[in-house]
Amino acid sequence: MNAENFLTNFGQIASAPEGINRLREMIYNLAVTGVLSEQRHEDGDGHALLAEIKEKKQRLIEAGIHKRSPKIENLRDAFNESLPKIPSSWAWARLVDVGEISPKNEADDDTMVSFASMSAISEKHAAGVAHADRLWSTIKKGYTHFADGDVVLAKITPCFENGKAAVMANLTNGIGAGTTELHVIRPIAQTVEPGFIYVFLRSPYFKIVGEGYMTGTAGQKRLPTEYFATRPLPLPPLAEQNRIVAKVDELMALCDQLEEQQLERERRFPELSRACHASFAEAPTPSNIIRIFDEIGAVAPADLRKTIRTLAIDGKFYGTQQDQENWRHLKLKDVCLLITDGEHATPERTSEGIPLATAKNIRDGFLDLKNTDWLSIFTAEKCWKRCKPRHDDVLMVCVGATIGRVCLVQNPPDMVLVRSVALLRPNTEVIRPDYLDHFLRSPLGQSQIWAGVKQNAQPCLYLGRMNEFALAVPPLAEQRRIVAKVNQLMALVDHLEMQQRAKDKLAEAFARACVASFIGTKIERREKMKAPKTELVSVVTIGKKLKPNADAPLATLLSRHKGELAAKALWQQSGLAIDAFYQQLKTEIAQGWIAPPKEAEMKIVTEA
Repeated sequence: MNAENFLTNFGQIASAPEGINRLREMIYNLAVTGVLSEQRHEDGDGHALLAEIKEKKQRLIEAGIHKRSPKIENLRDAFNESLPKIPSSWAWARLVDVGEISPKNEADDDTMVSFASMSAISEKHAAGVAHADRLWSTIKKGYTHFADGDVVLAKITPCFENGKAAVMANLTNGIGAGTTELHVIRPIAQTVEPGFIYVFLRSPYFKIVGEGYMTGTAGQKRLPTEYFATRPLPLPPLAEQNRIVAKVDELMALCDQLEEQQLERERRFPELSRACHASFAEAPTPSNIIRIFDEIGAVAPADLRKTIRTLAIDGKFYGTQQDQENWRHLKLKDVCLLITDGEHATPERTSEGIPLATAKNIRDGFLDLKNTDWLSIFTAEKCWKRCKPRHDDVLMVCVGATIGRVCLVQNPPDMVLVRSVALLRPNTEVIRPDYLDHFLRSPLGQSQIWAGVKQNAQPCLYLGRMNEFALAVPPLAEQRRIVAKVNQLMALVDHLEMQQRAKDKLAEAFARACVASFIGTKIERREKMKAPKTELVSVVTIGKKLKPNADAPLATLLSRHKGELAAKALWQQSGLAIDAFYQQLKTEIAQGWIAPPKEAEMKIVTEA
């Protein structure tokens, strides 16, 4: 590795998406390939150390202290793919050669020892194990044994992939037992540093290839003992092992500092975001949007779109005070020729024919008919007696978890609406369809929508409530100028967001390329792992009381649902893109409007 290049690119890698994780991977791999440390003649030789280990191991076997694993010991060259280049003073070995695999402890039944569940083992580098005291008699059977100085590794998915491992230390009376989902190696004392084995097990060299050898069904895949025990181990002299472990600890501490700095920036984001948006509200110009992206990045688009629409319907883009006096304060029923909803009866579906538009087909700003049911032309004609969507109608979800999603339809195909979709037909002599669309999608429009929702078995927005929505309507000429300005700024936000995503992808690719070039070897996954289908189960609850002007859409939603909702339901009802939802959730948690969520449970979703 070129040390100068490493130092030059360290910060760039860290700032990329997932950059700090890439750094940690790189450090582990550099450690086990001899790049992090210098080789010194006085340290000796890995080959001589391996011979010394062999002699010590044989003496321990003869003394009955160490047990053999003949089947594994005789397994040769099974997992020696993608071997990196190592220093000439190092030797290739295997864990089964340098220690005992799955050792057993002996102790009196009334001895107090340590117990460790899987949750007690951390994914963080060199973190201690949160063990609890138990009587040996209660855990000596049915659990995995370990002792001080042993190295343990989680063998089940996703704990293995996430890097759960530890060097056992400070155990009560020096021994313990714990979860059965662990592999254990007890190194030959004074020959192999346990911390070096830990680094080896955390390295992508060991882990990525290991993922391809995991066996079992989705959600229950495990790393075989054979791989754990016989994946080739790069073995440096003992003194160099100690230097490597010290250097890895030092660099991992630096990664922790960088990560904390990133978290601090995230914690400060709400304050910075408010300041930027206030500045934009004073001068809603393209140059101000570009400045916001430069200062706070791609986390701002959803908020910027809200701000743009708020300024638009507040008359902050165009017009003097005298112009705004010409604005009329009307209700939705005053600006629409028709406000209705779709078919209330359940029409009989067919395999083809006329598409049936339901709430799932109304997206934020567009109609998506890719996945829909169908009606016969005979059934559709009956439904059209109630309403039939036309060009420039506005559709809005009015029943269910996605209430408030709005789209303006342009030259729609023949289709039928169901009860969960409302149709608003603007009176184009009073209001432009695109101006009405922006109003309904603005924070003011959305607040009126949700204020009118009745919480029945399913949330529902009735037509009578919809008729009474209040809005300020400028003259048509000014509406045209406002919509043009909104569209210009929205297009710029879309462009900058896409540009920022491309930059993020490029930065991540750069980070990976740097890691590969520093490591000097490329490790490919043997086979693509099939991730289990999972569902996040977590309840989000409201925090402190909201002030009337608080910008807290998620907490406002919670307040309408007795103060709590499942995270998935809250996201769906918010109508936000998933990235924007999580950013808004973090903002409201930081402000105390939403309570910090409890630990989420990951549930396996079984396939039919």
